[in-house]
Amino acid sequence: MRIVDVREATATMRSDIRNAYVDFREMTTSVVAVVTDVVRGGRPVVGYGFNSNGRYAVGGLLRERFIPRLLRAGPEALRDDAGANLDPHRIWNVLMAGEKPGGHGERAVAVGTLDMAAWDAVAKIEGRPLYRLLADRYRDGEADERVFVYAAGGYYQPDKDLRALQGEMRGYLALGYTAVKMKIGGAPLAEDLARIEAVLAVVGEGHNLAVDANGRFDLPTALAYAEALAPYRLRWYEEAGDPLDYEIQAELARRYEPPLATGENLFSLPDARNLIRYAGMRPDRDVLQFDPALSYGLVEHLRILDMLREHGWSPRRVIPHGGHQMALNLAAGLGLGGNESYPGVFQPFGGFADGIKVEDGYVCLPDAPGVGFEEKRELYRLLRGLAE
Repeated sequence: MRIVDVREATATMRSDIRNAYVDFREMTTSVVAVVTDVVRGGRPVVGYGFNSNGRYAVGGLLRERFIPRLLRAGPEALRDDAGANLDPHRIWNVLMAGEKPGGHGERAVAVGTLDMAAWDAVAKIEGRPLYRLLADRYRDGEADERVFVYAAGGYYQPDKDLRALQGEMRGYLALGYTAVKMKIGGAPLAEDLARIEAVLAVVGEGHNLAVDANGRFDLPTALAYAEALAPYRLRWYEEAGDPLDYEIQAELARRYEPPLATGENLFSLPDARNLIRYAGMRPDRDVLQFDPALSYGLVEHLRILDMLREHGWSPRRVIPHGGHQMALNLAAGLGLGGNESYPGVFQPFGGFADGIKVEDGYVCLPDAPGVGFEEKRELYRLLRGLAE
C-alpha cells in the first residue's frame, strides 16, 4: 500500500462573468491525480482532486513543495494502523511538516487539493462512496440520503439586462431548484435593488433568494445595503466586507436582523475560530460557508466542525462554498445544512453526477466508490487524461 505517483496540471475555468470584485476571464484551477499501487478492476486506484473556483491554480506550490514532500514520505507514514489503506490525517501531517503557523493563503489551496484526492483514493480502496465512509467514521453511520442545494448564479455579464437575469433564474427553477443566489456590489445600490426585485418577481418570497457581495463593501456601504435589503427578508446577505474584517461583520449582525453568511474565504481553523469569537455571527440563523477544497481539505474541515460544536453551532448551519461533488459528499456524510451548486458556470468542475436530478431543491448522490467523479462524464474525461 503506497502512493507511486502524483500528477498535476492547470485547467481553465475561463468565463466572461464577474462578481463585485473579480472577473473570471483568466480563472484557473489545479487538478491532481494521486496514483496508488492498489488495483481494482484491473486498474490502479487513482484519487483525484481540484481546487474550487475563485482561487487560481497553485501549480508552483504543488510541484515545488507539497508533491515532493508527499512522495518522499515512506509508506508507513501514509498508511492507517492496519496498513490496509491510506490515512488522510497522516497524509495531511506529512504535507504540513515544516510549515509555520499563520499565512493561511494559497498553501491552504494546495493542501486542500491533495487532501481531496487522498479521500477519493481512500473511499475507492474501501469500495464505498465517500459520504458513506464519512458517515460511518464521524456520524455513527447516519448519512443524509439527499442534500439541499441552491443555484448560485446571477453574475454580472456584458449585455445582461434584467430580462436575461430573470431568464437565468427561471432556468434554475425549471431544473428543480427552489433557492437561488445572485451577485451584488458590482453596480450602484439602486441598480442592484432593481436586479433583486427582478429576481424576486421570478422566485417569489425573499427566502428563495440569497445575495453575495464577495467582500466588496466598507462599513458604510455594507450598512447602506443592509438597510435597503432588510425589507426583502432574504435567505441571506453574504460576505459584505473583507472576510477578515470581523468588525464589519459584527456591526452588521447588530443592525441587520435577517440571516448573514460568510466563511468561504477563511482557510483555516484559527481564522474560523476568530470569526465565531469576534464577528457576532448568530448560530440560530446565520450560515457558514467554509470551502474544504480551499481550506486545507476535509481534515481541517473536521476540526472546524468540532470547534463549531464547542461554540454551540450545529453542523446544519454550515453550507460549503464550492458547488462540486466533494462538498456534496461532506454535506451528506457529515450532516451539513446543504451545498452550493453551479448549474450554469465553472464546468466541468461544478455540478454533480450525470443523470441525478434536483428535485424540490434537493439532490441525491450516486452509489459509486470515492467522491463520484467517474459519474460526471466530462469531468472524468479531464481527470482520467491526467492519470494516464
